[in-house]
Amino acid sequence: MEKTVADQVVEMLAAAGIRRIYGMVGDALHPLMEALQRDSRIRWVHVRHEETAAFAASAEAQLTGELAVCCGSCGPGNMHLINGLYDASRSAASVLAIAAHLPTLQIGTHYIHETHPNFFFRECVSYSELVSRPRQMPPVLAEAMRTSRARHGVGMLVLPGDVAAMPAVDEAAASPVLPAEKAELQPDETVLLRMGELLNGARRVTFLCGIGCAGAEQDIINLAKRLLAPVAYTLRAKDLLEKENPNAVGMTGLLGWGGAVHAVLDSDVLVMWGTDFPYRDFLPQGGKVIQVDADAAALGRRVPLAMAVHGSVKSVARRLLQLLQPNRSDDFLRSCLTHHAREVAAICQPLRVVDEDAPLRPELLTRLVSDHAEPDAVFTVDTGTPDIWCARYLQAQGTRRILGSFNHGSMGCALAMAIGAKSTYAQRQVIAMCGDGGISMLAGDLLTLLQEGLAVKVLVYNNSELDYAAIEQMRDGMKAPLGTSLHATNFADVARAIGMRAWRISRVSEAIPAVKSWLAADGPALLDAAVDRHALPLPPGLSFMQGLGYCKGLSEQSAHNSLDTVKRLLFGNRRFFS
Repeated sequence: MEKTVADQVVEMLAAAGIRRIYGMVGDALHPLMEALQRDSRIRWVHVRHEETAAFAASAEAQLTGELAVCCGSCGPGNMHLINGLYDASRSAASVLAIAAHLPTLQIGTHYIHETHPNFFFRECVSYSELVSRPRQMPPVLAEAMRTSRARHGVGMLVLPGDVAAMPAVDEAAASPVLPAEKAELQPDETVLLRMGELLNGARRVTFLCGIGCAGAEQDIINLAKRLLAPVAYTLRAKDLLEKENPNAVGMTGLLGWGGAVHAVLDSDVLVMWGTDFPYRDFLPQGGKVIQVDADAAALGRRVPLAMAVHGSVKSVARRLLQLLQPNRSDDFLRSCLTHHAREVAAICQPLRVVDEDAPLRPELLTRLVSDHAEPDAVFTVDTGTPDIWCARYLQAQGTRRILGSFNHGSMGCALAMAIGAKSTYAQRQVIAMCGDGGISMLAGDLLTLLQEGLAVKVLVYNNSELDYAAIEQMRDGMKAPLGTSLHATNFADVARAIGMRAWRISRVSEAIPAVKSWLAADGPALLDAAVDRHALPLPPGLSFMQGLGYCKGLSEQSAHNSLDTVKRLLFGNRRFFS
């Protein structure tokens, strides 16, 4: 049979190391499906919604650091990719999106399904081009792959169905040369010398570390030991810097916990390593801030800087270690670690349960899952309160990975990302930590787990409420939350109805045996946990008026349960009084 353009697409992808494509079939994709049948090197992962395909590809790219591929058919099919592609773009994940398109003669005629992907996806792609004839496809696809890898973003190939079915034209330059690992970016020596002088002259130095520290974790820890500096980190860096870090003081920001807020705001010099941390209220406004980032556009975006250092974290940290003086007082570090221990003890209060018939707290459930999961498990996390519980109660252990829509903040990502994670690492345990609102958004892809044989373990925090949205409305002074109540759904029954093993629990006494059985189950399994809806997640610091806002509108029982926590946060953190 004569080779088609679609065959050529598959050949180029396979030559570049692609082993999976996530997507949902549709008419304009049929030539690609035929090509995939003829070439068995690439597996088609059939999802039930294209948004799932894009999130799955984003997860694969983040876990492997390599290029991942998703696709959608013309019009509504590829439009559904947009949320996951935004997530990939903001997470610096290298994803190639194949957007099938109308037959070329129908483009511009207001035909059914007509959209213009080149314009629609403009804000979330690094490269996008429409292929209008066979000879054009190889260099365009090569450019899309190269750009995606080089810029750590989304490349898009817009391919009309009729062009995909045309005979291919072989091109000598059809095979893309994908960029190797990003080289370390070394700043000018005078910049490093000045940075060393600033740090040597400071008494209280704190590190705030982000995902840009990947690969430089031990360098950061060594430097922190030399400076006797507490180390705070973002959620994306939790699995990098939590384990075996004697200077770790937890996280700051809205999801924060431990002594990080104290360490960041009481420092003479804050060094932001590889992070574009967005929450300005949790950053010092008058102190000295040094930011180190390989992305020059991120420097100074959040707060005024004493120094902007354009360079890779590893190269800067290693050179600085030679410039810093080790002789300094450890008073600040000891103070921060003492404060951290006190705050950790406070947030661990819900873990100390005496009454086994008490309602199941989400904090306790999260710690139980963490304690019984495999040491190298991959956790995917929904945006909302699951973010908070996982930030505070999952133990990273140094070998685990924690993924979520942490830069984009999309609900309903955990199940979709788990599909990408399990497709990539079949032998690793993959656990999707879903909210009841999040799982409802893409629940159809529970069927994908069964159809594709993906043994993902799905946890549902089920309190019949969009509780983080409800908290936000209460904080803003609404008498009662509007639009946040959810239909009381037994997700275990739903899972069993489609052929998945499932457990439902609501009491402490049921939790440990159910968690063990669920994690040990063969194939995909779901644990539906009816958790205490009165569990109140609070930021690590808030003003008196914010505290009143959190309490206003709560039921009497909820207010009673949370009163001690509110008092401790308000009166234990006097800096946040306004």
